[in-house]
Amino acid sequence: MNEEFESSPGEQKSSPWKRRFLILFALTVGLPAFIGLVMLQRFGGDEPVDYASPTEHFKYGSTGGEREMGFPYWIWRALPEVCPQYLPGKGYQSLGMVYEKNPDGSDRDVPVGTSKRRFQGIDRVFVNCAACHVSTVRTAPEKPATIVLGMPAATFNMKGFEEFFFKCAADPKFSKEYILPEIARQGGELDLLDRYLVYPIAIAIMRDRVLALAGRFDWVFKQHEWGPGRVDTFNSAKVIFNFPMSHLDPREFDAPADFPSIWRQRQRKEPKEMQLHWDGNNTTVEERNKSAAFGTGTTPPTIDIQRIKRVEAWIMDAQPPAFSDFFAIDRSIAAQGAPIYQKYCAACHGVSGSDFTGEYVGTVEPLARIGTDRRRLDSYTYTLAVNQATLYAGYPWRFTHFQKTHGYANMPLDGLWLRAPYLHNGSVPSLRDLLEPAAKRPKAFYRGYDVYDPVKVGFVSTVAQADGKKFFRLDTSVPGNGNGGHEGKAYGTELSAAEKTALVEFLKTF
Repeated sequence: MNEEFESSPGEQKSSPWKRRFLILFALTVGLPAFIGLVMLQRFGGDEPVDYASPTEHFKYGSTGGEREMGFPYWIWRALPEVCPQYLPGKGYQSLGMVYEKNPDGSDRDVPVGTSKRRFQGIDRVFVNCAACHVSTVRTAPEKPATIVLGMPAATFNMKGFEEFFFKCAADPKFSKEYILPEIARQGGELDLLDRYLVYPIAIAIMRDRVLALAGRFDWVFKQHEWGPGRVDTFNSAKVIFNFPMSHLDPREFDAPADFPSIWRQRQRKEPKEMQLHWDGNNTTVEERNKSAAFGTGTTPPTIDIQRIKRVEAWIMDAQPPAFSDFFAIDRSIAAQGAPIYQKYCAACHGVSGSDFTGEYVGTVEPLARIGTDRRRLDSYTYTLAVNQATLYAGYPWRFTHFQKTHGYANMPLDGLWLRAPYLHNGSVPSLRDLLEPAAKRPKAFYRGYDVYDPVKVGFVSTVAQADGKKFFRLDTSVPGNGNGGHEGKAYGTELSAAEKTALVEFLKTF
């Protein structure tokens, strides 16, 4: 009992040291560890927004581009209001991006063709495949628009989209002093960490990144306007490989090409592989898809293979809507056009819109024969093909099929009516115009209107503005916009007027 009594003062004497040790341990080890865990939870993770529906995934699912190129969500929302002078109208809609409605009738917060991903502690937004492969069609000016998945993005102005961000980043208003108040005005309830640390830093980083890209893409500003529905595909790819853009052959520039449709990809792969892209420079659907993903901001380390596979699975058997779902077809006249089509078109373009059987379908037609504008062909060089073979080195999906060709590929015609304007550069507004010799085709017309002309089979192209929007005037005398070629007896331009009418009516069935 004495021993217990005598030990008590010693224990009491040592307890302050124990408390000090515990406090010191908590401050030097425990607190940093706790803060580290909180910060890891706050700024770690990589969580894209996923969708169960394959069509919703196509419209809003990630390809991985947000990791490297994504805009913080609220910066994306704020910029059209911070820099409205660099847009042709209000919001991203003015660039031809498509918005769906929420159940309450309001616009969805992001357009079709954009995806969200929470990465490094911040929600990010960037474009996906649907940005270039979704558009709208109206049967009359007063009719509502129907959103069509898989068709060329005929209203989307990609060059305007790029230039908007480049110009805005160079504007003094691309700063926290302007962007943060706009975020608050739009109802963005940022927490203290986001408001005073994360978003101010993100604004500064994004500004520097976009300005750096603007320097590398300076050639874009020096080109003629592409207009909606078109893109200079492979000159952008040259930037990835650090080509000296100011020293390239001038004939490689001004090479706009229409966005393609992406339906029925399985038939382009089986039973035989077709030559893909406008110039047939690849025969592998999967490589073509991964190449296209670079346009959505992906890189070999950041590409989201699993989510791209979901898109690939959907487009394998996706089908276009029928012309007859929107307009009437005169079946008797179409029947008269069927043998004309079989005689002049089937060998190169397939038996029908769903049957791609044909001797030359999916093969490259030499430029000397087809005679269409050569700028798109010249923009894809042998040197670029060699460089593309280095992409994904070390990965199982390394590119091995890109090649330089000397003409344009004979495409199947599925969903043909929604692929206007025609030729690879979209220089002919309608099928009826395409059946005329080049000298009789429109020298200039307007692109970007989604109202359809069912008689000529193409979008209305004689209207300069409507619904508060100004449309792009395509001048076929501008480099890259030539509307020549695909003419002569072999291409049906010497048919009689009645035969052309019958042929166009039959093509409505594709």
